[in-house]
Amino acid sequence: MDLGKKLREALAKLTNKPYVDEAEVKLLVKEIQRVLISSDVNIKLVFELSKRIEKNALDKEKMKELTLKEHVVKVVYDELTSLMGETYHPRLDKHRCLVVGLYGSGKTTSIGKIAYFYKSKGMKVGVIAADTDRPAAQDQLEQLSKQVGVNFYTTRGEKNPAKIVKNALKEAEEDIIIVDSAGRNAFDEKLSKELKEMNDVLNPDETYLVVSADIGQIAGKQAEAFRQAVPITGVIVTKLEGSGKGGGALSAVSATGTKIAFIGTGEKMKDLQVYDASRFVGKLLGIPDIKGLLEKIETIQKEEDLSKLQTEKFNLQTFYDQLKAAKKMGPLGDVFGMMGMADLPKDALRQSEEKLKYFEAIINSMTLYEKENPDILKKERDRIERVAKGSGRPAKEVKELLAQFFKVEKMMKMFKKDRGFKKKVEGMMKGGLKLS
Repeated sequence: MDLGKKLREALAKLTNKPYVDEAEVKLLVKEIQRVLISSDVNIKLVFELSKRIEKNALDKEKMKELTLKEHVVKVVYDELTSLMGETYHPRLDKHRCLVVGLYGSGKTTSIGKIAYFYKSKGMKVGVIAADTDRPAAQDQLEQLSKQVGVNFYTTRGEKNPAKIVKNALKEAEEDIIIVDSAGRNAFDEKLSKELKEMNDVLNPDETYLVVSADIGQIAGKQAEAFRQAVPITGVIVTKLEGSGKGGGALSAVSATGTKIAFIGTGEKMKDLQVYDASRFVGKLLGIPDIKGLLEKIETIQKEEDLSKLQTEKFNLQTFYDQLKAAKKMGPLGDVFGMMGMADLPKDALRQSEEKLKYFEAIINSMTLYEKENPDILKKERDRIERVAKGSGRPAKEVKELLAQFFKVEKMMKMFKKDRGFKKKVEGMMKGGLKLS
């Protein structure tokens, strides 16, 4: 079940009503209870949360300048953020990490993602493969290390994980050292002994436990079990994007007093996010995450030379460069979600993704002169037919691209000339949740 969608639907029932009273607030609380329990959130936590929402939502002294509708949404947001734990702040100095977890949690893949995360911060990273229990684990981690461009260490044939770590530390001099440990189908005494020995040799600054979101409330029990063996400083929750039990896993971990460090949001190496409870809940409730959107744009600007997009002349070449930059931001669904539009139809998003590909193929089939002088395509229609044939797309799609381009061009001209228009656009980008 999509927790976010159900929560947004529950809030919409209240915010779309012309009048809201105490009875409506109580109905909302019951609906939130139902949604959270069906998403595998602990019943005791749900009822404690419900009591706080109802009490604070009806506290007139706390409303101040907000309407009742706005106040209720704020209370739900604040209480869910509290339920889902604290925001994590990863250390960016030189340190060592031990990564632990059971089979199927995504532990080894997560190490690749952590390595990518720290490398993207400009740090030198080394990974140590000390999982001697799963035969393919060392090969998998070596491949991931090559993929993200970090150093790899292990001792082939050595069965003692602590010795592998000890040997690797004699060579490894990177800023960040990340160690993969052995997993099991279930936590047992042998695993506990192994982890303690590795912990003594490595003396890690961070110990991350990796759990899969689809195990729900059991994530809390796993955190407790591992914490008895080694000090757990943070939990990485994987497979969050495809699990209806993600809320249960996050809240269960938070209830143990263990911090959630990162969340896995996809299969690619870049699909790992530092856990921010307020952003996570904001996404669930459909509240725009402009800060996250700007961070994505900033990352792309660092990776790409986008100075040409700031030039005075706007043509099909710069439009094409903007399309490529947009693709680098990730799936359109994620981008629109950051803008507070989480419930756009999947078919529409899929069509939009396809159109980006088609537009790219069409522009690639144009001559440099046509890219720099788009008006020529309107004047000489035979050029449209030639571009359509060269790109393998129908002429109507070439015309659609041109129509989109001229709309953007017109808006950019307005943006440069009209200060009032610029303020309106900036106001839209900065706007929060609008309630009617």
